[in-house]
Amino acid sequence: MSFYISLSGLKAAQTDLATISNNVANVNSTAFKRSQANFGDIFAAAPMQTTTQVSGQGVRVQSITQQFTQGTTQGTDKTLDLAITGEGFFTVKRTADDQVSYTRNGAFSVTNDRYVVDTTGARLQVIPVDPLTGAPTATGTLGTGDLVDLKVPTNWPDGGTGNQLSSVGVAENGDITGVYADGTTVHLGTAAMAAFNSQDGLRQRGDAHWYSTAASGDPMFGTANSGLFGSIQSGTLERSNVDITEELVSLISAQRNFQANAKAIEAANTLSTTIVNMRS
Repeated sequence: MSFYISLSGLKAAQTDLATISNNVANVNSTAFKRSQANFGDIFAAAPMQTTTQVSGQGVRVQSITQQFTQGTTQGTDKTLDLAITGEGFFTVKRTADDQVSYTRNGAFSVTNDRYVVDTTGARLQVIPVDPLTGAPTATGTLGTGDLVDLKVPTNWPDGGTGNQLSSVGVAENGDITGVYADGTTVHLGTAAMAAFNSQDGLRQRGDAHWYSTAASGDPMFGTANSGLFGSIQSGTLERSNVDITEELVSLISAQRNFQANAKAIEAANTLSTTIVNMRS
C-alpha cells in the first residue's frame, strides 16, 4: 500500500512542478494570470471500521485554479494599448467563427480595413453610441448581439475623401473617440467590459483569453469605471501577475516533496526486499 501512497505523492508533486513551471515560463506574457494547484487527501474506511485505526491512502489533485489578481501596469505610450485597473475583461470576437471570448490583454492595433483587433486577430467589441453625442444607442440589459466591432475610419464621414483622422483617444470609462482634420470629435464606441459571477468558472483558451461557461455564468456587460468594472488606462499594458521570487520558493518546496516521496518508495522497496529475502 505504501508504494501507491507514495506514487500518488509523486504524481501530485509532478503536477505542482508543472503548474509552477508554467507560471515561470509566462512571467513576461501580457495579462497572464498565475495558476495554483490545490490538493486533497484520499481516505476510505468501511462503515463499521474504526477510523482512528485507518491511515490515509494518498493525495489527489482537486483543482488547478487561476488567480485573477491585478498585475502591474507598464507604460507604452501607444493609445490603443489598454490596461484594466480593477475588475472586468475586454470583449473580443473572432471573425472566422464569431466566437466571443474575454481577455485582459489590451495590446490592440488597427488592421488594413480599420478594425481594432487584439494579438490573436479578434476584433474588439464596443457598445454602439451616437457618433456626435456619445449617447449609447443600445439600452437595457446588454448581450453579445448588442455589441459591434470597433472601427476607426480614416476619413469622416466614413468612406469620404476629406477630414482625415488626426488622433484617437480612449477615456477611463472606455469611450473611444477620433478627432478629424476639421476638428470634429467622433464617438466611435464604448469598450464593452464583461464581468462574471464566478471568474473561477471561466474556461481557458490560451493567449490570455477565456470563454464563459455554465460554471462562470453569463457575462454582464457594462462600461468601465462604474459598478463591477475597473477603469481603463490608455497607453499602458497589464503585466503578468507572477511573482518570480514566490514561484521559485514554491518550486523548491515542490522539488523537496517529490524527493521525499521518492525516498519513501525507496524505503518501502528496501523493506519489501528484506522481508522477501528472510530465511527461516
